[in-house]
Amino acid sequence: MPHVHANGLDIHYTVDGAGPPVVMLHGATSSAAEDWAAQRPLFRQAFRIYLVDARGHAGTKWDVRDGFTRDMMVDDLLAFADALGLETFHVVGFSMGAMTALTFATRHPHRLRTAIVSGIDTVREPRSRVARRLMDPERIEREEPAWAAQLERRHRHQGDGAWQRLLPAIVHDVDTASLLTFEDLRRVRLPVLLVYGDRDVFVPVDHAAAIYRQLPDARLFIAPNSPHTVMVSQPALFNLAAGNFYRSTEQVARTRAETRGRAGRHVPAGEGAS
Repeated sequence: MPHVHANGLDIHYTVDGAGPPVVMLHGATSSAAEDWAAQRPLFRQAFRIYLVDARGHAGTKWDVRDGFTRDMMVDDLLAFADALGLETFHVVGFSMGAMTALTFATRHPHRLRTAIVSGIDTVREPRSRVARRLMDPERIEREEPAWAAQLERRHRHQGDGAWQRLLPAIVHDVDTASLLTFEDLRRVRLPVLLVYGDRDVFVPVDHAAAIYRQLPDARLFIAPNSPHTVMVSQPALFNLAAGNFYRSTEQVARTRAETRGRAGRHVPAGEGAS
């Protein structure tokens, strides 16, 4: 499977399809190929998709004892795009990956054509409280042995005990990372689709609406009868919303790419090695 060296990591990714580039970022404890399995067949028909594993997850090896923060992952995304010569790209992020994508959009909006953001909040609670409860390794091993086995298989590349270290590191980042402000969100001057489930325990619907109201060019889609993982629980609805979004923003995305291309501020570096 392909890796690219960026920001001091060998970042593992899967690439598929042909067309404008889309970088797809997964949620905490998961992997890109798993989180976006139901979107991959559709997206690859129109885009060249890059399914990227975050540091400390699946194929991107990283010892979280050396640090694990949102800002690291934002820097990883920038370095990944630079290493592959992605001057501009679409980004799709879920949960932890959505926080990476949204933060990246506040800092580097000129690098993005559009963003799809799903299942993330810009306030601490209830996200932090729920994460502490669900991501307790001792509780998982005691009460959810099937999930413990899945985490072991998913992150076996990281070494023995890796997932038991990863989950507390994720919780600590959720508890301590600086929060995006409304002023930050108003800097995201690009088309954004927000996708949330109406039964998301991490993000109440009114919190999603508050984010929507601050973004200059946003659309909000609330999936009915859906939990946190809309793209898994309601894949047809997620894909329909994404397809409509991309069709309606195609000209804007093309113009953003052309404008950035004329600036000529980055020299492509190729697509890395397998």
